[in-house]
Amino acid sequence: MARPAMTVAIEARPSPSAVLELLKPITWFPPMWAFLCGVVSSGVTPAGRWPAIIVGVLLAGPLVCATSQAVNDWFDRHVDAINEPRRPIPSGRIPGSWGLWIAVAWTGFSLVVASALGPWVLGAAAFGLALAWAYSAPPLRLKVNGWWGNAACGLCYEGLAWITGAAVMIGGGLPDARILVLAVLYSVGAHGIMTLNDFKSVEGDRRMGIGSLPVRLGVQNAGRAACLFMALPQCAVVVLLWQWDRPWHAWGVGLLLAVQGALMLRFLQRPSERALWYSALGINFFVLGMLVSAFAVRTIVSLP
Repeated sequence: MARPAMTVAIEARPSPSAVLELLKPITWFPPMWAFLCGVVSSGVTPAGRWPAIIVGVLLAGPLVCATSQAVNDWFDRHVDAINEPRRPIPSGRIPGSWGLWIAVAWTGFSLVVASALGPWVLGAAAFGLALAWAYSAPPLRLKVNGWWGNAACGLCYEGLAWITGAAVMIGGGLPDARILVLAVLYSVGAHGIMTLNDFKSVEGDRRMGIGSLPVRLGVQNAGRAACLFMALPQCAVVVLLWQWDRPWHAWGVGLLLAVQGALMLRFLQRPSERALWYSALGINFFVLGMLVSAFAVRTIVSLP
């Protein structure tokens, strides 16, 4: 009689593949990329700092970002049962309260790793994790308002990761003001990127009272808003690079923005159908512009 009980207990545990799916490796790229842009923009030579860089990249993606995905899926399990029932929690592949415990454990693990990089990085990680929980969990549940929720995601995924990467390289201090400005501008741009993710779940969001921008503004207006949020900060970056006497970098970001503009026109013809298409194609030019901007600032702050 003991063997069937043991079998049930084992089956009640999620498989490693289900846990990995919950943590969504595909979402780790943006904060990891932003962290590396921060590393580049710092103007500090990486020699001798590779261990800290590697730990920082892991912290940005497989730890803090993965935690945010677990938290979101746990508190969105009822919405996902409508929009995406095959996800690990609504499908039952992560049973019971395992989703919540994974989110809590990954939060603690992220803080432990962050502490190894110094108090500034620990504080940044704690702030990012707090945003992750505030985005998904009551009573704040920032995602209920698409304006606030997307702003929190953009700040955590792009700006905070960028600033942290630069801070790690300069030994934990406050990065150059131009680095901070770029990080903030690309955080605003990420607001539009977050909106693209909301087009796939309009029906479930509307039924569950989640005010994503496609729900609040309508699909067409939300598409226009997403494009404006992505494009206008890059226009500001181009102007700043000219003012900072980096014309070639300004041209580079401008050309990448022009390509995005052409793709945006096609996206706006059918936003609901082409949001994923634009995410897969157009965002590549956005993140390349981030790297071009990071190299531009690097050549400034590294000057004697």
